[in-house]
Amino acid sequence: MLKDSGKPFHDYVHVESGTVDRIIFSDQAIYELELERIFARAWNFMCHESQIPNKGDFFLSFIGEESVICTRDKTGALQVFLNTCRHRGNAVCRAESGNARSFLCTYHGWTYGLDGKLIGVPGYKDLYHEELDKDQWGLISAAKVTSYKGFVFATMDPEAPDLEEYLGPAGRVSLDVIAAQGPLTVVEGVQKNVVGCNWKLAVDNLFDFYHVPISHASANMSGAQSRGRSAALLNAPRMNHRVLLGEYGHAFGGSILNPVVWEQIDAAKANGEPLEVHLQQEWRKKPEVAEMLGDMGDLSGHPNIFPNLWYTGVAGAQLCLRLPKGPLATELWWFTFMPAGLSAEAQEDRRLRAIHNFGPAGLLEQDDGENWNQSTLATLGTVARRYPLNFSMGRGKAAVMESNVAGSYVETPINEHAQLWTWRCWADWMDAESWSALRASHTLPPKAGEFV
Repeated sequence: MLKDSGKPFHDYVHVESGTVDRIIFSDQAIYELELERIFARAWNFMCHESQIPNKGDFFLSFIGEESVICTRDKTGALQVFLNTCRHRGNAVCRAESGNARSFLCTYHGWTYGLDGKLIGVPGYKDLYHEELDKDQWGLISAAKVTSYKGFVFATMDPEAPDLEEYLGPAGRVSLDVIAAQGPLTVVEGVQKNVVGCNWKLAVDNLFDFYHVPISHASANMSGAQSRGRSAALLNAPRMNHRVLLGEYGHAFGGSILNPVVWEQIDAAKANGEPLEVHLQQEWRKKPEVAEMLGDMGDLSGHPNIFPNLWYTGVAGAQLCLRLPKGPLATELWWFTFMPAGLSAEAQEDRRLRAIHNFGPAGLLEQDDGENWNQSTLATLGTVARRYPLNFSMGRGKAAVMESNVAGSYVETPINEHAQLWTWRCWADWMDAESWSALRASHTLPPKAGEFV
């Protein structure tokens, strides 16, 4: 029925009814094909340049389930390698980050330079008789490595388009909204925790504003999510949403910046009060930012760079990777950013919000993780798999418009357009056997005047 059945993956995603078969969230064969056809081909986020500013700096990341080293070589150029020795496959880097002159395999001592070349082999003369061609046994390199406004991405597939083409208008503006805040630095220490869910359900949730009043009711009742004036942005009107639909599965969904926020900014300034993290929005009014973001300058929702990178402004600026760890587990990595120029008080406010909203100690993450776990387990049932999941909210009701910077978008009440778009594009990736096939057959964003 699955991997070798010949059944198209588009048959699991029913666009007309807005339903998706449960089996795609827990089947082992589908998961293994995702590693091959999505993660091994897509552009994957590695780290931010502020995490590896100097020659020899490195950060350990993942492409699918494969450990990779993101580093700067002796020339300062960005490099990404699989973290596996070419001799017996042992890891050549064990630290999560740091600075190195080379990478040493602790099994037999093969040593690799910062450019990935094999530079040291114990017994090269006496045991290998100088016959080992070291040029052929360097670390396995990413096919392409590129930084977009400080965000480092890599792809293992040489046929992949260049990063900016891959991102397209929707993907680029999704990162522009973060970069526009000014020079960014990642807070040292990435928050990491494993949730018992399929990685796609964790991606699905980032577009979901329908669940907030129910799932996060206790967080809101506790007062933890409504400190001072910041509640106006968190509790944006349910009728005031925008969704961007981009090629290859990129999307941006969520509330438009609540006009009440600007009233509160003016009130806080008039009273001489420090602006809390949610009210630090005045960077949007800079001329260069207005030019960069165009008619998307009021975006405050959540984008996803397909397959698994998303940004949230709930704690100021955080990125999250949803790393697959089998069909039934996902490791979440939270990167917290500090724009330059923040006061010590503002930095502490942002840091505390990051800790207490998301990650292992995050109130919101604990609510979400429980839901994702139960939803994933329910996709395993023999009987349950006969009944699809429903993503039909708002289907056919939203007229498509054209942004001057972001491509196709709609403005609607809370909806499930971004989720259904994600599954439709997921099927494109899964049905295409190569990048050339994907480029030729992938679903294009709807055009202005159409309805989604």
